Amino acid sequence: MIDLSVAGTFTLGDRVVNRLGYGAMQLAGPGVFGPPKDRNAALAVLREAVASGVNHIDTSDFYGPHVTNQLIREALHPYPVGLTIVTKVGAVRGADASWNPAQSPAELTQAVHDNLRNLRVDVLDVVNLRLMGDEHAPSEGPIAEQFTALAELQRRELIRHLGLSNATAAQVEQVRPIAPVVCVQNHFNVARREDDALIDDLAGKSIAYVPFFPLGGFSPLQSSTLSHVAARLGATPMQVALAWLLSRAPNILLIPGTSSLDHLRENLASAELKLPDEMLAELNRIATPSFRAS
Repeated sequence: MIDLSVAGTFTLGDRVVNRLGYGAMQLAGPGVFGPPKDRNAALAVLREAVASGVNHIDTSDFYGPHVTNQLIREALHPYPVGLTIVTKVGAVRGADASWNPAQSPAELTQAVHDNLRNLRVDVLDVVNLRLMGDEHAPSEGPIAEQFTALAELQRRELIRHLGLSNATAAQVEQVRPIAPVVCVQNHFNVARREDDALIDDLAGKSIAYVPFFPLGGFSPLQSSTLSHVAARLGATPMQVALAWLLSRAPNILLIPGTSSLDHLRENLASAELKLPDEMLAELNRIATPSFRAS
């Protein structure tokens, strides 16, 4: 059995989690909308993830909507001691499966209560404010009103810890006087590395960085270098991409998602994959100039 602790741990607020976790987004239907193709398979993936040592699950009530939280509840409630469930608020789904901003204090409050109800908990471990920038790219702007609304819910003991998703470095600093930020969740991978400087800055502040889309997201990363390194190691490109992220900084927490038991096992095995220095150097050269930190 894979020992996830070999990849290390990091602290989310007062919660210590393994650096390799699980993202529940892909458990919903196509386009993260509607029910899963195979509900029993989705439940099995969640149960095996936790049985394998995953103690950090990422979700949101707007996945489905409501689908992934209801699956998590059905598969895992009552939740094991030590399991940390991180959710996010700030969007709603349209009837056409569109992703629409829901950033007013009233909408954020409603979203928190939706998460509480569908996960069947009295308090949410971590809530990320999902900013609706340019698709998966952050954009500058004031966010104090939204974060203050969540901080008020934290004071009411409905939320333990707060984070940000799709945020800039300036926005992180903008809200830290309002309430502590325990994690930042942005688009980052071996090819898309605009957040290099932010990751290092957060590491110095003991704030977790949680990259999404480790292989490029909705447009899969096409890299002959990644494939060649994977072939030489007898690994998959996804395993190499995840291992590269684990090597990038100690505050990086991974949440690869899948609805397949086989892919789950492959992803978790990346915790034990070691990349030699020469392969790390090859992978570091993948990033295009437009996606490097300036």
